[in-house]
Amino acid sequence: MWKFVHKLASPPHFYHIAANLISWFAMPGLLLIGYGTYAGLFVAPPDYQQGDAFRIIYVHVPAAYLSMMAYMAMAISAGIGLIWRIKLAHAVAAAVAPLGAWFTFLALATGSIWGRPMWGTWWEWGDPRLTSELVLLFLYFGYMALRNAIDSTSKADRASAVLALVGAVNVPIIHFSVEWWSSLHQGPTLVRQGGPAMDTAMLYPLLAMILGFTFIFGALLLRRVRAEVLYRERRKRWVRDLILSGKGKR
Repeated sequence: MWKFVHKLASPPHFYHIAANLISWFAMPGLLLIGYGTYAGLFVAPPDYQQGDAFRIIYVHVPAAYLSMMAYMAMAISAGIGLIWRIKLAHAVAAAVAPLGAWFTFLALATGSIWGRPMWGTWWEWGDPRLTSELVLLFLYFGYMALRNAIDSTSKADRASAVLALVGAVNVPIIHFSVEWWSSLHQGPTLVRQGGPAMDTAMLYPLLAMILGFTFIFGALLLRRVRAEVLYRERRKRWVRDLILSGKGKR
């Protein structure tokens, strides 16, 4: 087991494995999103209070979930790289950050669009979940800015890892904000005592979208990590051999 993990941490080995895994993530993701989009738009009935406006949930919830999941993946990878000095872990953290920032922006944008007809406003600074999600976006920006501000890759890895780990405290705040404070957001809908508070015709498309978005995130992450590995290892012989053989275009 440890031998496999050690081998997987090798940049050349991971680079080739990732190339084979991308399609295994992308294809199921596209199929699940296709099903979720169709069922969410044309099969799920209108909500008894929100009408058809609720259908933005099929983008907003997966995006919000991935914004937090991506940050935890970034923080864990950065922590592994910082503690055990595994260069590939830092590469994963660096590759996650832009993806996480985009999903966070998507969650904020769709949340504002959804909030306008439901709450009568595009934004409410007093809402703890909105504010903490915005803080998450700034943490992503700060992580990427710090990395770009330091010329030395190793120093940038260490400094940004510390920031990522400190910022991880914001993730549980986002998740539990609707339970800890008064919020415009409704309480837990999927993970709650007594089971999901949704009709199955609405629930199944949402679960498909969450899983589909996760698979697509995995495929995009693998591509970004491969590019990050090539950049970091650009002076190594295996990269030169890869480029000369023409396989680096995969």
